[in-house]
Amino acid sequence: MDLDDEVCLCFHVTKRKVLSYIRVENVRRPGQLAECFGAGTGCGWCRPYLEHLFRAASGSGDPDAEQLTYEQYSRMRQHYLDSGAGAPSPGPDSPG
Repeated sequence: MDLDDEVCLCFHVTKRKVLSYIRVENVRRPGQLAECFGAGTGCGWCRPYLEHLFRAASGSGDPDAEQLTYEQYSRMRQHYLDSGAGAPSPGPDSPG
């Protein structure tokens, strides 16, 4: 995925924002990424990917392990939602 692709589709958080947040805020554990514009607090689909980004940024993961395109990632999320595994958050653009 490219830096400007959304990682958290519920809250429109890009890969660039997450990586910058990890670096600037000196994130110590993946759960802290929820403080980055709510990443990972909606449907839950992006949590494994956020953990991957955290491990790669901290040097304990393989930064090249992720080979998905944004289209593949988005399609996989839709299958996740269709299976009933998560419910999309209303997100920041929803009324109420």
